[in-house]
Amino acid sequence: MEPIRGIIFDMDGVLCLSEPFIAEAACRMFVETHRVQVTPRDFEPFVGTGEDRFLGGVAEQYGVSLVMPRDKTRTYEIYLQIIQGQLQPLPGVKQFITSCRRNKLKLAVATSADRVKLDGNLREIGLPAAKFDATVNGDEIERKKPAPDIFLLAAKRLGLKPAECLVIEDAPSGIAAAKAGGFRCLGLTTSFPAEKLPGDWVAADLENVPKELTKLFSQPAQPVAAANPPAPGLKILFVAAECAPYAKTGGLGDVVAGLAKALRRLGHDARVVLPLYGSIDRAKHGVKPAGTACVHMGNREEQWIGVQQAMMDEEVPVWFVDCERYFGRAGIYGYDDDAFRFALLSKAALQVSKDQQFYPDVVHGHDWHTALTSVFLKTWDRVLSPLSNTASVLTIHNIGYQGVVHSSLYGYLGLGPEHLTPDRFEDHGRLNLLKAGLYFSDAITTVSPTHAQEILTPSGGMGLAPFVATRRNDFFGILNGCDYEHWNPTTDLHIPARYTAADLSGKAVCKAALQQRMGLALQPAVPLFGVVSRFAQQKGFDLLARALPRALDTMDLQCVVLGAGDAGTESFFRSLTTAYPGRVGSYIGYHNDLSHLIEAGSDFFLMPSLYEPCGLNQMYSLKYGTLPIVRATGGLQDSVTNYEEATGAGTGFKFTAATAQALSDTIGWAVSTWYDRPRHIEQLRRTAMNQDFSWKGSAQKYVEVYQHAITRRRTVI
Repeated sequence: MEPIRGIIFDMDGVLCLSEPFIAEAACRMFVETHRVQVTPRDFEPFVGTGEDRFLGGVAEQYGVSLVMPRDKTRTYEIYLQIIQGQLQPLPGVKQFITSCRRNKLKLAVATSADRVKLDGNLREIGLPAAKFDATVNGDEIERKKPAPDIFLLAAKRLGLKPAECLVIEDAPSGIAAAKAGGFRCLGLTTSFPAEKLPGDWVAADLENVPKELTKLFSQPAQPVAAANPPAPGLKILFVAAECAPYAKTGGLGDVVAGLAKALRRLGHDARVVLPLYGSIDRAKHGVKPAGTACVHMGNREEQWIGVQQAMMDEEVPVWFVDCERYFGRAGIYGYDDDAFRFALLSKAALQVSKDQQFYPDVVHGHDWHTALTSVFLKTWDRVLSPLSNTASVLTIHNIGYQGVVHSSLYGYLGLGPEHLTPDRFEDHGRLNLLKAGLYFSDAITTVSPTHAQEILTPSGGMGLAPFVATRRNDFFGILNGCDYEHWNPTTDLHIPARYTAADLSGKAVCKAALQQRMGLALQPAVPLFGVVSRFAQQKGFDLLARALPRALDTMDLQCVVLGAGDAGTESFFRSLTTAYPGRVGSYIGYHNDLSHLIEAGSDFFLMPSLYEPCGLNQMYSLKYGTLPIVRATGGLQDSVTNYEEATGAGTGFKFTAATAQALSDTIGWAVSTWYDRPRHIEQLRRTAMNQDFSWKGSAQKYVEVYQHAITRRRTVI
């Protein structure tokens, strides 16, 4: 029998069971829109018939005339609220998908539901659309049921013939349609008994797939051209204080997770070592024991640790350093012994790697917290060690935080006096852990090309510029990637309407919702400026405090602000909201849903940072068609293209001088463009939304840095 090269999953009844939630949402819609009380049991005869018939069948019973697509859209809106935190993958789904990936099968999802429900379901069960090679939704097909068109389109997108694909369905009509299209089928008894499923194979769920079927998943060896065979993937060990979704306070956690996943998708074996903080929910994240380890620190101290493990997003292996003494706390940072805690992490990561027999080509540390990993690689266990040839890379995410600590830490590190010198550890009688990492690392990166140049200047280097300059040939700036699985207006579940660059009507809906939520006048023609940020001096709030009142007094605009931090900045925005009722709205604190709504509903996004190593919000804004107004520094300079008034080219508005006047003038420039050149605003939006700052390109650049580090490690003594 011909091997199976691709799997096409139906969604409902195969990956998840959404029918009960759809029924609940439909009940609410009937009450809200038609004042008719229906029950979930009314929908049972229409399970597996598709949403149109699902709603229409009940409507006929109650003599209700549905208004389409309004009623269906409203049902979906209610549904997407209900499933948050409730919808779960069916048994065996993630394990089955992982097994398919190991067998190098291509994967697709094909459903008669529309794209909003498809993307919402996949994201909620932890399998966003990006994890599949193709998706097909009902909006793309004229004949939704029971014709095989959906499956045929999925196979086409996989680049396979129907005979090479297995369709997994739970409805008799779906199986019959797939077989009519020439597909082999596995029927799941989620909704119907086995005797009603005309599949080639039948199973209760994806935990119990017949062995005779899985034998067909093995791919025959493909011939490899003799010339220039592909190089084997690298082994990369990330050591970090943060990694989403386990522990995160800012961008560091997102970067570690996003880069590790992108590297694995490029064929590299990337893994992560992370502290097991007391705040990490072990049950939720599937954290399980993997052994113990003994870490030898200085002063003849032996620290026994537990080693736990989990799989991040079913892709990236993660090892946790389980040490109650140092990490069994609710917080990540802010403790008097932080330097001791992260020194242990840095050395424990290497011990865990050896004990687990994972010998990386590169160890990648992040910020001062794990800069010592580079130090230990070259000072500890050097002779006949399996890590003797392991190279080290250190990424500077924020050079303003250097790990400058009391010299009493040095004994705990177990290093000789030869390293306690101004070019390595010593810093005016204290220790500088980031500086030591710069000296010992084989390669150094920061998070944007422009910020790399800034760090080499006296002001941008914050005291470390001369030390970075000595490593100029090993120093690289790589722009961080952006997580479009969570920040994308076409799939975002946190906003009231989805939209694309081709159809921006949903953005107007989001703007009205934002104005209403923040107490602003409902004026679609007035430009709305948004701010989402920590209230810190670095972010340029001194400039905003002087520029915004001037802009509000002289221009017709609105402004919304979300953030917290500096008490004076919080007080300023509260008073600004009072002084300009209906024109300014503020939310002091953090609110994830509101941050998404501000990105979607604003027309412009303000980021006047004094310095910004990379920045992510400007990338989010671009994807949402919300034009950034930024100071030309760091990653803001690298990711935003300045507007050209003559042609309408560009993606935002930039200024250079760190002054309130420059910011005020640029706000005025944006406002005049809004009123005087509206076609340019539309052009800027569409150009912005088509920018791609995904992790794939950045990850490839990191691979080049890893190769540089490996070469240096093996050639420089």
